[in-house]
Amino acid sequence: MKKLILLLIIITSSCVGPRTINYNNEPNTQIDFYTSENTKKLDFPFSDATIVNNVIYVAGQVGNIPGTNEVVPGGIKEETKQTMKNIEGVLTSLGSSMDKVFKCTCMLSDISEWGAMSEEYKKFFKKNRRPSRSAFAGTGLALGAKVEIECWAIK
Repeated sequence: MKKLILLLIIITSSCVGPRTINYNNEPNTQIDFYTSENTKKLDFPFSDATIVNNVIYVAGQVGNIPGTNEVVPGGIKEETKQTMKNIEGVLTSLGSSMDKVFKCTCMLSDISEWGAMSEEYKKFFKKNRRPSRSAFAGTGLALGAKVEIECWAIK
């Protein structure tokens, strides 16, 4: 029941942040919602990240030019590079870094571009600190993007 109530609160909350919710039944749980000025300006229906205690859950990011609905031109490599820069920007603004990412989920509009995406993706992590990752094909990614990546990191 607690999980259902938490899910309903998250779904029905407006996405203007940051804001903190402390739950009476869970005194050690703190949830913060972070929304950048760029996301507020575009009125996206989500927060850039949700922080639960000391874990940052970065929402799926695409390779859009910050503050616009325009995806960078140049194909999967350029989009992946911009996507990772967007993730890095969210983490940095929350006092974290790419070194603290421990899990990523990558969605590609064309799974045959997995290799090219991976080539750019891995440049953002030290060889011995690459997070666990899942990747799968998905159709209809946000803004018509070729790649969307979400991640989890320690604050």
